[in-house]
Amino acid sequence: MKVTMVKFQLRTSKFVENTIMELNSATKITPNILARIAVTLSISRDPSQPQESSDRNGKEFNRDTLTGEYDYIFKVLIAQHAGREISDEEYFPTLFNSHLERGIKILSNEYKYAKNVENLVRNLITHA
Repeated sequence: MKVTMVKFQLRTSKFVENTIMELNSATKITPNILARIAVTLSISRDPSQPQESSDRNGKEFNRDTLTGEYDYIFKVLIAQHAGREISDEEYFPTLFNSHLERGIKILSNEYKYAKNVENLVRNLITHA
């Protein structure tokens, strides 16, 4: 019998860590909510599979902090995006982190375009 260890932490790239901290400072939106928004942007705006980053020099997050009560929903959305069933080990941290990496770039660009948190929220809601 093969026993697999479920990972409950992920370590971001330095880019993700820095971008989340910059967006948190500018918007006062907590890092876990920024991460959730980023992952959903990655899923909804780009049908291709995100590339996995080899950089793991950023911030470490607990799974529960990032996904909270919506963990199952995120897993289902990521599986649907992948077009196949995914294991828990593949979902977190690998695929979740890949979507976070791609999505934080999208979110950062959205904020730069919006110039403030009110416009950002309005734009995100309008383009949902």
